[in-house]
Amino acid sequence: MQLWSKKNNKNSPDFWKKYSALFDGKTKQKSWEETRFVAFDTETTGFDFEKDRVLSIGAVGIKDNSINVADQLELYLKQEIFNQDTVEIHGIRKNADLDQISEEKALQWFIEFIGDSILVAHHARFDTQMIDKALKRNGLGALKNKVLDTSTLFKHTKHQVYRNDFNRPYSLEELCKDLKISESDRHTASGDAFITALAFLKIISKLRRDKKIQKLKDLFALSS
Repeated sequence: MQLWSKKNNKNSPDFWKKYSALFDGKTKQKSWEETRFVAFDTETTGFDFEKDRVLSIGAVGIKDNSINVADQLELYLKQEIFNQDTVEIHGIRKNADLDQISEEKALQWFIEFIGDSILVAHHARFDTQMIDKALKRNGLGALKNKVLDTSTLFKHTKHQVYRNDFNRPYSLEELCKDLKISESDRHTASGDAFITALAFLKIISKLRRDKKIQKLKDLFALSS
């Protein structure tokens, strides 16, 4: 059973109204140190935006160049769709002994967690599209947050960026190897979110050292 009506924004749940109000254009511009980033990742039943579903969401907050391990979210969703072929990747079995919640409740908790933070993800289009499809199924709009992709930002850490480098989809494993990050918790949403947060901070450090970024707006210029 759905938690809210699928009619229009006027009938949207309070959490969505509060979320939408954060992007009404009246809020004060934050400095880099004041800005909260949220690194996040999803594990899914597959790669089809229409047919597949989100199995879990992991997210962790980043502020003032630090990962706040107390500021994190880990959600497991009840499985309406099951794909045995992807179990080897994410390890989430159909009848796993996990505290699973409905898609509706997971979306609410995720939206309340991220607020107006800047989202950070690796190959971000996939994760944001999967969330957007889930939101649409539940009568809500798309994510409104600004998004940064660690795959794109990573390419700018190279001393010389060639055109074919931007056509190459660097994997999270490649970032871990290059940036010397442990892969011990790969292929869990919370583990990948934490790895992405570490990668993001290391990438920012390199970009600053190379004088490729100074202000927050420079990050978006590089990622566009």
